[in-house]
Amino acid sequence: MTKRDISIEKKLEERIKELSCLYEVSSALRKHTDSIADTLWEICYSTRRAWMFSDIAIVQLKYEDHELITSGIPDKNISQESIITVAGEAKGFLKIYYDLGLHPAAYFLEEEQKLLDRIALEIEQFFERQDTKKKEEVLRRSAERNDRLSILGEITAGIAHELNTPLGNILGFSELIKSQTKDKQVQADSEKIIKAAIYSREVVKKLMFFACEMPQNKNWILVKPVIEQALRLLGQNFKKAQVHYEFRIDNNQLKAQLDSIQFTQVLFNLLINAIYVSPPGGKITIEIKSNPEAFEMRIIDQGPGIPEKLKSKIFEPFFTTKPVGEGSGLGLSVVHGIIKSHRGEIVTFDNPPAGTVFQITLPLKM
Repeated sequence: MTKRDISIEKKLEERIKELSCLYEVSSALRKHTDSIADTLWEICYSTRRAWMFSDIAIVQLKYEDHELITSGIPDKNISQESIITVAGEAKGFLKIYYDLGLHPAAYFLEEEQKLLDRIALEIEQFFERQDTKKKEEVLRRSAERNDRLSILGEITAGIAHELNTPLGNILGFSELIKSQTKDKQVQADSEKIIKAAIYSREVVKKLMFFACEMPQNKNWILVKPVIEQALRLLGQNFKKAQVHYEFRIDNNQLKAQLDSIQFTQVLFNLLINAIYVSPPGGKITIEIKSNPEAFEMRIIDQGPGIPEKLKSKIFEPFFTTKPVGEGSGLGLSVVHGIIKSHRGEIVTFDNPPAGTVFQITLPLKM
């Protein structure tokens, strides 16, 4: 059969198959649940049935990491293709093959290319909707989290201010008692009270950092010396944990407008956490990359990583996986608050095969 031999009845039959295919493809995309692969397989088989030589048609669909093909591609074939483009970028393709070894005279209709383009467009719109939903969900969660943090920040600031005075009194009178008594038991008890008060004061300080109640003094500083000083101060921590570090920076003269004390606090919290989770013999990498507008800092460890179910909670105040007494659960909340107050961003992701990456992006100028 040649193109000229197609009867009106055959053309009508092919047209019905095309319309049925479009309906099936649209239905598959509308009823999509959680399995993208199942949805794409359904599209492949619906597409194959719509082609004139459907008994020898082979459908190949590729979109990013998804690649499906209804059977092996024959050596001797003809094909037609439509590119799948999302947001102006080619993401994959939809392709039909005919096995000329089984049917040497097989050919494609002009209408079939139009149908292929229409199916590819349906797939494009489906993935655009999926991307939009994901972005909306991220924005919704971010808004909810910011609302919670804002309310908690106000409460926390009030608590911190209320605790400061009594803690100062406890610390002052404990030191006075210790200095005026000669009773060794009283001195030992006073020392315990002093240590507990100092620890509590540090927690209050972290609460105030979290609530953005700590005054900021942003100046132009060289970034490299601040990081090197933090690494020197934590030298014993690295040695005790049998962990080494590697520090890389692409510009030794990099300057940024930062509060050096708060930036050091960020470094301490992230590095101490990285040391805590690192196995003996492990390595922690600190990388700095910059451009004319901002710089990016990555702290990379080789620990066990963050379980998927906990990733959304790690920046929440008072959340910790450490044993009782080893962590207040405020370290990463403080880091998050400081970075946000510097108009920056902090994200975390996996470091395959094991470990975590904390990535901070900060503008050079406030």
